[in-house]
Amino acid sequence: MASAAGAGGANAGLADPLLASAKKPVGAKGKHWVAADKDQRRAAKESGGEDGRPLLFRTYKVKGTLLHPYRALIFIRLIAVLLFFVWRIKHNKSDVMWFWTMSVVGDVWFGFSWLLNQLPKFNPVKTIPDMVALRRQYDLPDGTSTLPGIDVFVTTADPIDEPILYTMNCVLSILASDYPVDRCACYLSDDSGALIQYEALVETAKFATLWVPFCRKHCIEPRAPESFFELEAPLYTGSAPEEFKNDHNSVYIEYDEFKERLDSLSSAISKRSDAYNSMKTEEGDAKATWMANGTQWPGSWIDTTEIHRKGHHAGIVKVYNLGSQASTHNLNFASTDVHLPMLVYISRGKNPSYDHNKKAGALNAQLRASALLSNAQFIINFDCDHYINNSQALRAAMCFMLDQRQGDSTAFVQFPQRFDNVDPSDRYGNHNRVFFDGTMLALNGLQGPSYLGTGCMFRRIALYGIDPPEWRHDNIVVDDKRFGSSIPFLESVSKAINQERSTIPPPISETLVAEMERVVSASHDKATGWGKGVGYIYDIATEDIVTGFRIHGQGWRSMYCTMERDAFCGIAPINLTERLHQIVR
Repeated sequence: MASAAGAGGANAGLADPLLASAKKPVGAKGKHWVAADKDQRRAAKESGGEDGRPLLFRTYKVKGTLLHPYRALIFIRLIAVLLFFVWRIKHNKSDVMWFWTMSVVGDVWFGFSWLLNQLPKFNPVKTIPDMVALRRQYDLPDGTSTLPGIDVFVTTADPIDEPILYTMNCVLSILASDYPVDRCACYLSDDSGALIQYEALVETAKFATLWVPFCRKHCIEPRAPESFFELEAPLYTGSAPEEFKNDHNSVYIEYDEFKERLDSLSSAISKRSDAYNSMKTEEGDAKATWMANGTQWPGSWIDTTEIHRKGHHAGIVKVYNLGSQASTHNLNFASTDVHLPMLVYISRGKNPSYDHNKKAGALNAQLRASALLSNAQFIINFDCDHYINNSQALRAAMCFMLDQRQGDSTAFVQFPQRFDNVDPSDRYGNHNRVFFDGTMLALNGLQGPSYLGTGCMFRRIALYGIDPPEWRHDNIVVDDKRFGSSIPFLESVSKAINQERSTIPPPISETLVAEMERVVSASHDKATGWGKGVGYIYDIATEDIVTGFRIHGQGWRSMYCTMERDAFCGIAPINLTERLHQIVR
């Protein structure tokens, strides 16, 4: 099947391709960085690589003229801090001993925190994906690709607090990303179990038959329509400029109609349900919420009941295999790949008797359900208010996962978080440049950055709690006490460990869907290793950070990936209350 790259060539979708040549500076501050892997690249070029794989990313370090003085400054500050502690202890003349003790303990704690923050800065490393090398190695002349599969997870909790339009833009940007369609699947987790979210996804799948080929034909960026149509003068890099204006206007009109359909879903569902209830229920009966096909929605209802409300409903899985669907619109897509990735709706079962474990529980449910269907080797997750801003971002992460040096020992690749709606002064510090462009970048010189909750690609077996290759036992026991009682899921874990994955998903049968609904039920992960040593960690507000720590503790490393065109963008908190809530968490 043809790659999603479309007609744009090796660098489709990037106005300024990354590292097209070794002489290209590394970002806006390239003058401060020098190549640190020249010997490795020379050896790989001469020998063809240790295992036949090329070097897929480039490593840069800060110039010594900048780094060495900074290291000296750290040592000077450290000596000053130690001398201060000595002075505090020697001059203990406080009449209130407990107050002095607390003061010293606080000083020691802040000093220790400062020291931990300085350690990564001793050896900051920037790693840049080499897209050209990746395409040369994995894209075949006939348009197909040998890249491994990716399962993309999107999580949303409530269609009111998290507007549906943002969520659907996230899904559209994923479907239109520059990655082989037969090796990519998108899973939307809806924790509300609301019918409006499901029907919005159906409308999105229909609009995607126009939007995705349009993106591929004209190589547009970004590929979230709401952000794209806000651009006053989008930079064109496609191969059909004479058709772009007419296509742009047609798609813009269709997008406006798409948004109107999303806005009307609530009233349409309500009217439909009232009509069915008037025909099928008697006075005093519960008023169900009805789907368009005339069946009752198994999730939460508009008029809630005990087993059809946000915190108590059955698990739901709906699969859309869009790969063979062609666009029914009038635009000319004769030379454009019109196939789409697989799209899956998941609403995990909920029951008041069980803890739902918030976002971590939703991600683990997606992890289990996807294992039964696509079982891709790699997983990337997004919050619903983020979207893919650079269509090659998924390929960029693969550069680190497939590299011959430490690729097999890399558990996850974290991207920085960027935001669209930040005011010019950034009064709430949403950009947080010191953290994302300083601390996280510097951690590349150690074991790698932490997991930050969104925009992070994982190796599936690392989430399963499997050790890295250098520490892994030959005989790994896959049992129900650790992974749950689903036999098909246990088989999928064994396949994942052995890296066996078919590019063709299994037939969508009632048995398969029933098993997927079983593994997303409220009680499936109870009395198992899920949330402890398997999957995303439970019982803590910062499940992302702790999950990353758990994976690092097993010996895996991680990588931090920055791109000249930001990989992902999201919606930042727009007031102080939301920002403080985010920081405190």
